[in-house]
Amino acid sequence: MTIATTTMRAAVTPIYGPASVLETRDLPTPRPGDREVIVEMRATPVTAGDLRMRAGDFPSITALPGRLMLGVRGPRNAVQGTMFAGRIVEVGSAVSRYAVGDDVFGSSGHGAYAELVRVREDAAMAKMPSNVSYDEAAAVPYGGVTALRFLRDLAAVRPRERVLVVGAAGGVGRFAVQIAKHLGAEVTGVCSRKSFDLVRALGADHLVDYERESFTESGRRYHVVFDTADVTRFERCRSALTDDGRYMTLTISVGMLAQMALTSMGGGPRVKFGIALGDADDMIELRDLLERGVLRPIIGERFPLERITEAHAAAALRRGSGAVVVTAAGRA
Repeated sequence: MTIATTTMRAAVTPIYGPASVLETRDLPTPRPGDREVIVEMRATPVTAGDLRMRAGDFPSITALPGRLMLGVRGPRNAVQGTMFAGRIVEVGSAVSRYAVGDDVFGSSGHGAYAELVRVREDAAMAKMPSNVSYDEAAAVPYGGVTALRFLRDLAAVRPRERVLVVGAAGGVGRFAVQIAKHLGAEVTGVCSRKSFDLVRALGADHLVDYERESFTESGRRYHVVFDTADVTRFERCRSALTDDGRYMTLTISVGMLAQMALTSMGGGPRVKFGIALGDADDMIELRDLLERGVLRPIIGERFPLERITEAHAAAALRRGSGAVVVTAAGRA
């Protein structure tokens, strides 16, 4: 099958800036290479990473390399958006894993803010399970892959370990709670009281209201402290960690690198950091967890592609009420 139309609607980020810099335009329809597929985008989330990319807000020591790699004055790839769910409408001549008509979800690196997305066959992508919607599937790769890589691989969480998730109602935190529980941990979620019911429903055994109490002063110790909100520091969390404890956060800094080096040389709690770049195997594992009901995506608000500026503004203001998803109707 070859797409008949020559243009598609897409959201473009011509320069770095606030949500208002986003524009929807008609762009040429992409064509697949030999080992690429074209996905008709049905849903794409607005993630914390997307907000940073749009604003050119690369944190700490990543500021200079981020601009050099991705664009100095504006994004080198003007059509942003990194995660998607949709239906394959065209395949390259050498593609063997997928066929036209397959519903898929995953990561494209960029280009998901468009009606049609070109994706490599071997990208971090998998077929969608039948028990989730496009919106729900699109909300999984960002937080799901990050939580999986950090908890399964970096922290190597074992059954009956105590895991504390800071920012448990956020985009990564919601999946961290569920995956830590899946790995057999006893899970404590740190969030606001208004999010207690949600985080408890996702599997948290204990809850801490960060506005009223400090987990570092409770006397309880954890094998893993996973800060998904970048609001803690290792020095303050050390007393809350077991002797073999692991402290992890999503933001790297010079101080973090120094702490990683220092804590790796002796006994006691360690600081760990990694880059959560998922692959096809990770997506297949997440698909299986979705199919079994282990993972539950939470959708907060939906916007059509033409209202992507509003979607970005809403995502910047949200605190633990679910993913903000941009949708596009099928073209067929």
